[in-house]
Amino acid sequence: MVDFPLLSLMTFLPVAGVLIILMIRGDEETVKQNARHMALYTSLFTFAFSLFMYTRFDGTSADFQFVEQSHWLKPLGIHYHVGVDGISVFFVLLSTFLTPVCILSAWEAIQTRVREFMVAFLLLESFMIGTFIALDSVLFYVFFEGVLIPMFLIIGVWGGPRRVYSAYKFFLYTLLGSVLMLVGLLVLYNQTGTTDIPTLMASPVASHLQYWLWLAFFASFAVKMPMWPVHTWLPDAHVEAPTAGSVILAGVLLKMGGYGFLRFSLPMFPEASAYFGDLVYVLSIIAIIYTSLIALVQEDMKKLIAYSSVAHMGFVTIGIFTATTQGVEGGIFQMLSHGLISGALFLCVGVVYDRLHTREIKRYGGIVKNMPKYATVFMILMLGSVGLPGTSGFVGEFLVLLGAFQVSTLVAALAATGVVLGAAYMLILYRRVVFGPRVNDDALAMPDLNMRELWLLVPLIVLVLWLGVFPATVTDKIGPSVDQLITDYNAKLEVAAREAAQSAFDTAGEAQ
Repeated sequence: MVDFPLLSLMTFLPVAGVLIILMIRGDEETVKQNARHMALYTSLFTFAFSLFMYTRFDGTSADFQFVEQSHWLKPLGIHYHVGVDGISVFFVLLSTFLTPVCILSAWEAIQTRVREFMVAFLLLESFMIGTFIALDSVLFYVFFEGVLIPMFLIIGVWGGPRRVYSAYKFFLYTLLGSVLMLVGLLVLYNQTGTTDIPTLMASPVASHLQYWLWLAFFASFAVKMPMWPVHTWLPDAHVEAPTAGSVILAGVLLKMGGYGFLRFSLPMFPEASAYFGDLVYVLSIIAIIYTSLIALVQEDMKKLIAYSSVAHMGFVTIGIFTATTQGVEGGIFQMLSHGLISGALFLCVGVVYDRLHTREIKRYGGIVKNMPKYATVFMILMLGSVGLPGTSGFVGEFLVLLGAFQVSTLVAALAATGVVLGAAYMLILYRRVVFGPRVNDDALAMPDLNMRELWLLVPLIVLVLWLGVFPATVTDKIGPSVDQLITDYNAKLEVAAREAAQSAFDTAGEAQ
């Protein structure tokens, strides 16, 4: 299997599915059904290959594995270079797992332009996988930005009443931030003569350049997370996107910003990362507290969960920039956990929306009587979101706070208020929807979860509980890569400190 292009197969198999779907002929209903089935089978095969990759992944090594490299833009020295390490392997799994879930969730919900919808989703999967396996900065940028196109169409074509406004807002915010990253990539290439990510991670960048490059990359990754105050596109995008779009947006696309911090900001610009760490902490704490307070007063279920996503991503950025083993592992674990929990919560909103065609919390109430299975599923996911011990949400938040305490007690204490506020808005949401006053006869007539919906939600719940009880499933695999990242980060800071001290000594000697 050493020479087998497994990662390329996973990346471009969805594109092959797209080509087959585009060749489907027949009447409208035949095209719809065949497009759905082809998209589902393609995504399941891709998921199967990712599971095979996971079983062959050596979790004791920090090296990149399944590496493929060939010439792409040879005159410029730019290569097609892909591979996975302990940090990226789980994001690939998350992408391939959630894609068939999203396709199944849209099976009946999407009735117009079904073929085009399935094409957009398969292309989105291809770009997502490519982003997490790219080991060339130009290749990374192509995949990273390519995600915008299918997501823009998913929101703008199959979204709600304000879909066009939300789609353009999403596109412009993320594109404008990424333009600065492109400038940063060009500067890096001009300085080092390479776009190879492992080479760039090992190469020192001049101190005077690090701060500007860090800000350029930060502009892109902060919007993608999103961090406060560039988060305003997210609630609109979530509210207007179809259920499948919200699931994949919260589950995977938001994680690309955090992944970018781990792959570029910390290893390539360690001095700047340490210098701007306090700025990241301030923005993250504001995001945690401010957006949690906004979530408390929301009347739209989707918007409430969208604001909670901003708060949870605040924990991620705090964990990453503590530059401690526990903090970084906690940030990665929190991203994976949030991908599962938030995706499942958006599926829960989609379940009741398909029945009552409204997301207003006040239109529901007392549905535990007629939807006991739904109430149980929603309860488990809600408790996972608030970080109840025994769920994956607890592990991520605990590790992040543990890492934050090693850096600043104040940062950890302020971040911990988000746990309390998160419990408040999620418990209020659950009480109003499930146990609230029975005021709407239509809500009381809604049928409980059907088998298709159970097949979608139960695997997500199993994973949330499994990772909560057996977190070593993830931490053992990501541990070596995180340790290597932190070791290299601290070593570069020590070298920079010695050089700065030597420079100051030489300057003082010349002055005398």
